[in-house]
Amino acid sequence: MTAPATTGSIRVVLHPGDSLSRSQRLVYVFVLGALTALGPFTIDLYLPAFPSIKDQFGITDGAVQLTLTATTLGFAIGQLLVGPWSDKVGRRLPLIVATSVHVAASIGAALAPNVEVLALFRVLQGMGASAGGVVAMATVRDLFGGKPLVRMLSRLAMVNGLAPILAPLIGSQMLRFVSWHGVFVFLACYGAAVVLASILLIVETLPPARRHEAGHSSIGQRYRALFSDRIFVGVALIGAMVFSGLFSYLSASPFLFQGLYGLDAQQYGLLFAVNSVGVVIGVQVSSRLAQRVGPQWILACSTGTLFLAAIAIMVLDQLGAGLVGVLIPLWFFIAACGFSFPLVQVIGLAAHGKEAGTAASLLGALNFGVAGIISPVVGWIGITTATPMAAVMACTSTVAIVILWAVVRPRTVPELTH
Repeated sequence: MTAPATTGSIRVVLHPGDSLSRSQRLVYVFVLGALTALGPFTIDLYLPAFPSIKDQFGITDGAVQLTLTATTLGFAIGQLLVGPWSDKVGRRLPLIVATSVHVAASIGAALAPNVEVLALFRVLQGMGASAGGVVAMATVRDLFGGKPLVRMLSRLAMVNGLAPILAPLIGSQMLRFVSWHGVFVFLACYGAAVVLASILLIVETLPPARRHEAGHSSIGQRYRALFSDRIFVGVALIGAMVFSGLFSYLSASPFLFQGLYGLDAQQYGLLFAVNSVGVVIGVQVSSRLAQRVGPQWILACSTGTLFLAAIAIMVLDQLGAGLVGVLIPLWFFIAACGFSFPLVQVIGLAAHGKEAGTAASLLGALNFGVAGIISPVVGWIGITTATPMAAVMACTSTVAIVILWAVVRPRTVPELTH
């Protein structure tokens, strides 16, 4: 669904989104950003409430972390369902149905009488929240290609990177006025707002004619196209490793900073606000550099920085550098995550416009599925110092570096078009 290119003083339109005005693009960024943020907010808004949930139910740190794992696994499963479904029936219907499930599950979580019921509703919450990110990425790929795709995905990546950082800050402030139950009531209201926006503001970007294009009409054909693409598989795994490193920090941080270093909920939230600056800087700088330099080369630098920052946390922690010795290299680790997120999305989606929903779902499912499996390792080791968290972060970074050079092979990645 692209208009023919023209010359002279008329603007060349290669993709549907190229004809949008600046104000129209801003509306898309705002609405799609809100959709993208629903998942991270669902997962991370209640992190500052971990200690109070633990005390109310009389459970261990690991049991509380399992409710977080339940959400991420639900999010991963939901994306695998929603992505192919959105390629088959369009973007709006899956978004509305899945987010309605999220609203109901949020209310159930708020009323949960024990941790087992809470974990069950957290799985359903994750499944319901999964549609926002998948549909947002697929919609952008429906509308844009080449370097405009880089710009739009970088804006969504900034929201996707900021939301996990800002959610605990907002959650910590909410806990000044409500219990952890109120956090889930807020999420139900957020989900309801997304459903309303989907009905009133989201325009279908995948017309019926494009849902049955030759060679991509069945789920099997779409998955075959993705899994036969070495570059897509490689960057999807790299994205999962980067996100798992970030998530190891997110899941360990309430016990590390509130339990070990004695920060209260508000100080803990402020720490996240400072780290969010790193995400903003990373996303903005990498998206601008990707206009001039191949995104695979920027990804090579950012994954290397992740590894060095994780090693620095371990070394400084063992030397007794204290809270500051952890926070400084941690900021650079989070900034490097910000550099990486939009690059993974751009490289992964660039060659897969025909199966954008399925591609977006696989990228997201791997992120949250792998993170849900890896992040509890920190709790199992024991959070008595920052070293276990940093060790997991160093391992995920190492795997990302190996996959980049052994599987993706930067020299083989095609250049982006204008």
